[in-house]
Formats: sequence, structure tokens, C-alpha cells
Amino acid sequence: MSAQGIRIENLSKRYGRGDTAVLALKNANMEVSPGEVVGLVGPSGSGKSTLLKCLGAVIDPTGGRMTLNGEVIYDEGWKVRDLNALRRDKIGFVFQAPYLIPFLDATDNVALLPMLAGIPNAEARRQAVELLAALDVQHRAAAMPSRLSGGEQQRVAIARGLVNRPPVILADEPTAPLDSDRALAVIRILNEMAQRYETAVIVVTHDEKIIPTFKRIYHIRDGVTLEEKGEGRDFGMECGRRGRG
Repeated sequence: MSAQGIRIENLSKRYGRGDTAVLALKNANMEVSPGEVVGLVGPSGSGKSTLLKCLGAVIDPTGGRMTLNGEVIYDEGWKVRDLNALRRDKIGFVFQAPYLIPFLDATDNVALLPMLAGIPNAEARRQAVELLAALDVQHRAAAMPSRLSGGEQQRVAIARGLVNRPPVILADEPTAPLDSDRALAVIRILNEMAQRYETAVIVVTHDEKIIPTFKRIYHIRDGVTLEEKGEGRDFGMECGRRGRG
């Protein structure tokens, strides 16, 4: 696999100490290349959320190593001085709920991150509109979140996750509230965007509708990861344009 993308080696996370300690991750391993979308599945309490939070630099691992786009960012301790900048510039997040800011229109919801990173407002908004167009929702660029459908809100949320061109996107149950057509449309979009922007995408999911679309799947149970080849089933025409809206 490429040295780019994201790679974790023997990652562990322990909560507590002594007799009350809980090992939530036990030497977890994962590698995702640019342009690839992989699934992360497992039962509740298996360690999925803990792994995602470690990957997103939200919590500190206890041990192991993480490499992002060829740069070691964690090796028995963080090697990055500014974790806020790491999360803002190098990691995109897509959640089950869109979490759009209600008093900003679709364009400004997307443009906010690059503005916070110091990009001039006009350029940030230009980048936002470009992404909204790529996601086929440019016609809603001036709409407030309350005026967007559920599918449109999720597309805006994906644009927000992509706007800083991060090398990795972490998607946490992004299709859970959607019907089959819209769920498949979201996964199609994530695949298209991953390839277009050479982004490594990790999708945490329980959604049986989308699991057959992954070419590779990481199962996690009791904090241990196991990789298997997925079906990589074609999305088919069933999600086509019916996924809009």
C-alpha cells in the first residue's frame, strides 16, 4: 500500500488504572490508502468509537503508532505540536447528524473551516461553492439548513468535511438516518470524492445496506481489528438520481 493515507500500528487505549483498568483497544492495526473507502464494523462496545476518537486526535491512545500522509503523528505519544490544527487541516469529520450551524447558509457552513484556517473569506466561499457543485447541491448554496432536505444537509456536511482537502475523512454512521436509496447515494458520493481528492475514508457503520459496497472491511471486536476482503458490490442504478434531495 502507499505510504500516504493513514496507517495505525499496534494502537492501544486503556481507560483507568489498576484493577479497574479497561483495555478498549488492543494492538489495533489499519491501513487506508488515498482514494480508498473502507468500512469499520463491530458490535456495540467493541472499540469502534474509541478507535475513531484516537484516529481523530480527540483522545490520546495509550500506545502504538499512527502515520498520516507519510508523517508520524503518534508514536507512544503525540508528535504533533498543535492537535487543533491537525484536526482542522488534516482530518475531515462526517457524522450521523449533519450538525450544520443553523444561522449560516450552506456556503458559509462549508467555508467556515478554511476561514478559521486563515483563508480569505472570498476564497473560502469560492472553495465551498466548488465543492457544493461537485456534490450536486450548488442550487442550494444560499439556503439555510432549516430549508434543506435531509439528503441535502448530509451533502453539505460532506462538503464541509472535504473543504480543507484533508488526507483522511472519518465518517461516523453517516447513513444511519437515511433510507436505502439515500444511504447508497451518500456512499457513492464518498467514493467519488475520495478518488477525486485522493482522500482516505473510514466509514464506521452498522448499516447493512452499505456494507456490501466496501472492497475492504475492518472488523473490530474486544478492541482487536481483523481485516477482510469485502464484496465491493456495484452501487447499481437503484441509488442513481433518486438519491438526490
